[in-house]
Amino acid sequence: MKLEHTYAVAVEWTGNRGTGTSGYKAYGRDHVVSAEGKHPIEGSADRAFFGDRDRWNPEELLLAALAQCHMLSYLAEAAWAGVEVVGYTDEATGTMQQTSNGGGHFTSATLRPRVTIADPAQAELAASLHGPASEKCFIAASVNFPVIHEPELLTLV
Repeated sequence: MKLEHTYAVAVEWTGNRGTGTSGYKAYGRDHVVSAEGKHPIEGSADRAFFGDRDRWNPEELLLAALAQCHMLSYLAEAAWAGVEVVGYTDEATGTMQQTSNGGGHFTSATLRPRVTIADPAQAELAASLHGPASEKCFIAASVNFPVIHEPELLTLV
């Protein structure tokens, strides 16, 4: 089994309005994120930083990566434990704090996975799988801020 994996993406700035970065408000924040064989993602900055609200911003993509990673880790844990998950949604939120030097950092992210399982008798087991899933999430293990989990468990019956 290969233990090291390499990923590659390309980012192309498409926000040159004809005068480049001649001024902070003179250029667009639009860009395209691509990877071989995949549909491109149209990105921009957050609206607070003069970006296009109709495009994904890096902060949203980081939060999405955290939510996706936890979901995929949880589904694997459920499959290994014999828990039949029949539905999964997440309404994740994150908080970023700007710093006085113009930078900033995330201070926390909260994942709210809403998991539906087929067998109510497995509710306790299903609920317990969020811990191991969190420990195995590559993205959560790579960030330096807390990733909080507020799971909700539903059953078909």
